This record gives sequence, C-alpha cells and structure tokens, in this order.
Amino acid sequence: IAAETAAMEDGMTSEERVWQAARFLNEAHRERTPYQPLPDEMSPRDISEAYDIQEAFHELLKPERGAIVGYKVALTTTVMQQMVGFGHPASGAIFTSGVNHSPAAIKASDYVHLGAECEIAMLLDQDLPASGAPYDQESVAKAVAVLMPAFELVDDRGADYSDLFFLGVAADNSWNAGIVLGEPVADWHGIDLVAASGAMTINGQPAGEGKGGDVLGHPLEALAWLANTLADRGRSLQKDMIVMTGSIVSTKFLNQGDEVSFAIDTLGDVRLTVS
Repeated sequence: IAAETAAMEDGMTSEERVWQAARFLNEAHRERTPYQPLPDEMSPRDISEAYDIQEAFHELLKPERGAIVGYKVALTTTVMQQMVGFGHPASGAIFTSGVNHSPAAIKASDYVHLGAECEIAMLLDQDLPASGAPYDQESVAKAVAVLMPAFELVDDRGADYSDLFFLGVAADNSWNAGIVLGEPVADWHGIDLVAASGAMTINGQPAGEGKGGDVLGHPLEALAWLANTLADRGRSLQKDMIVMTGSIVSTKFLNQGDEVSFAIDTLGDVRLTVS
C-alpha cells in the first residue's frame, strides 16, 4: 500500500511504474547496454514490487526466450550474499532457450559480461502447488525426480558491485542468462547433500569449492524457500520444471576460450567451453 501510495504521488499508478520498469529492462537487454540501475522513478520500493517488475519483464522476454521452464534461486549462500551485499535469497525464471546440456559450447558474444555459478539442479516430477504451502525440506523432496551438477550462467552486464541496489537486480530476473546441466542422477536419496563437496576449475586451475550444505543448510531448503515464495504470490512450481538451488562457489566471470568444469561428490560433473 505504501509503495502504491508513493507511486500515485509520483503521478503514475503502481502498475504503470511496473511496466515502465519492465520495458526499461527489456530494452537494456535487447540493446546489450552496460548495466544501469533502474531510474529512481521506477525503481522497486520493496521485494514484492521487484517481483512485480520481474514478472512483467518475463512477459516481454517470452517471445524471444520461450516459455518459463524453471527457476533459479539466488543468494542461498553467505559467500554470494556477501558478494552482492544483500542478505536474503531471491529468485528468477529460466526460459526454454537458456537450457544447455554438458558438455556445452557457448558464445562469449551472446553476453555482455558472462559469469558461471556452480550449483545442484533439481528436476521435478510432480507439482508443488501454491495450495500446498507452506513447504519444508521433507515435503519438497517427494517432488524431486533427479539431481544434476549444473552451471547457472549469469550476465551482470558489468555492474558495479560496490554500489548495487539488489532489489533492482531481483527485478532484472536476478541476472539469469541460462543454465548448463550435467547428467541426471535418479538414485540420489541416499546421498549426503550437506557434506557433498564440489570444486570448480577454469582452464585446469582451481577456481573455488564449496559444499551442498552451504546452500541454506541443505539444497532442499532452497527448493522449499522457492515453493513458498512463489506460493505467496499465488504461483506454483510444476512437474518437469528445473530448479537451480544456488551457487556453492562465488560467481566466476569467463573469457573467450575458457574451459570450465564443476565436479561434485557422487553427482558427477558439468562442463562448458566459451567460444
């Protein structure tokens, strides 16, 4: 209500501000311009308004990127929260055109400033409807068909992290620019996902490591958080959706020619080359 009142004082309804912001983001991505924060008159005033803008932005992206096939959860680890200066998870959508399979070759020229994050991905084999919330680790586990080692591709368009307003990043689909999925592991229930350790290499050199438990204490907690956050907005996770649970290694930015791998205990590895 406060956000809507303030928006009307600016001479625009809240819905007008939301769509103005979504069009600003869509044009910035289409023109591949360096990252600029949303102008004050359309900047989100709280996380709910950030998601309003994000959802409007999704509608503008769908003709180019295809349908939403899943979601990413950002900032599920302390290392990532410290990196961007925001102490709370956030989500973004994954589109059909952004799904790649390992070993993947991606073009540096398709991104302004490409980064990779090392994650455990989940494929759902049943819905997690809004009506079923609140969810917890145990209830969401029943919906997970397979796990996969994965990269999330992010494009921060060269943002200045020293002066970053994260609500604007959340509005900008939390910077998701695609994913790379490794081979699926169906027999995962006996795996200790908290202790599972993963390591990233770039051109054969160590680039970071972490454990599954770094993600909100357990990767399934990230899935529960996402299901509950979407339910608060009347939205549901659906069968066959992919969920990226958050990076256990801080974002590493890539250059043309880089060969990148991420291997995690018992789940295998995922690889990509930047061409």
